[in-house]
Amino acid sequence: MIRLTSLAEKELYSLPKSIRCRVNGLLDRLENWPAVSGVKPLRGRLAGHYRLRTGDFRVQFRVAGADLVIEHMGHRDKFYD
Repeated sequence: MIRLTSLAEKELYSLPKSIRCRVNGLLDRLENWPAVSGVKPLRGRLAGHYRLRTGDFRVQFRVAGADLVIEHMGHRDKFYD
């Protein structure tokens, strides 16, 4: 099951419509976790989290039991700040 944090939900609706459609496609792909191509584990202070990208936009998530928790999404310029 995929859950969005309140921050991720706000970020999703603030994205341009064309990007929002692409991100929704990523969220659909994540339903097949762990058999999802393109997912990369994050390192350093974000260890234990993963990211999936579409163009210049990123989706950050973590695994919590049987759930995937989408924590953050946005443009790569400010994504890792």
